[in-house]
Amino acid sequence: MVDIARDDDVIEVAEPPRFHYGERVVSRSTIRNDGTFNGKDIGDVLVKKGDIGYVVSIGTFLQQFYIYAVEFTEHGYRVGMRAKELMTLDNLPEDILAQLGERADELQNLR
Repeated sequence: MVDIARDDDVIEVAEPPRFHYGERVVSRSTIRNDGTFNGKDIGDVLVKKGDIGYVVSIGTFLQQFYIYAVEFTEHGYRVGMRAKELMTLDNLPEDILAQLGERADELQNLR
């Protein structure tokens, strides 16, 4: 059996979840099957960087991390992801929206 490594000392669950139910998010990295996704081989790509999905549930892992179940409607997959693997598309800070200018409107049309 593989040892589970706690990759940082931060206890995420001490704070409220970063994302909320129904929030539109984008994958910040490519996610491969670690063996917990049925129907795919270990190492198969489940989600590519830039894929858009919606948070459908929020759980915890090792009493340390939030795990967000994200429904990627384009693929039909529901994948568990950490906050560091996701970025919101619905709740961008005002300073970021100002930097994006007209491109911020394009984000609203992404689905």
